[in-house]
Amino acid sequence: MTDLPKLPFSKTRRIDSTVYLSGELGFDAEGKIPAGIEAQTRNCLNRIQATLETEGLGLANVVSCTCYLTDTADFAAFNAVYGQFFADPLPVRTTVRADLMIDAKVEITVIAKA
Repeated sequence: MTDLPKLPFSKTRRIDSTVYLSGELGFDAEGKIPAGIEAQTRNCLNRIQATLETEGLGLANVVSCTCYLTDTADFAAFNAVYGQFFADPLPVRTTVRADLMIDAKVEITVIAKA
């Protein structure tokens, strides 16, 4: 994993039965950001799934996603991968264009309910 400085926020925060996850970037197992939106989206969602599992939850518990894309031209490719991870009832979602850190194309944050 890339050596990042200790940052002043929590990766997760549980309040009663609600779990809030900080934004997740698409790092691969070696701590690198792959080039394509598909790989980055898949990595983001796999990392989110793994984090939820540490809280005893899964993607089915996600009620809300906020997704940040650096390029709106990636929207269709992003949706194609995103749609493979969630089933009905789908979480609510907001997707916005944003500048992201370290050449990331996508960042996703979620709220999940136990």
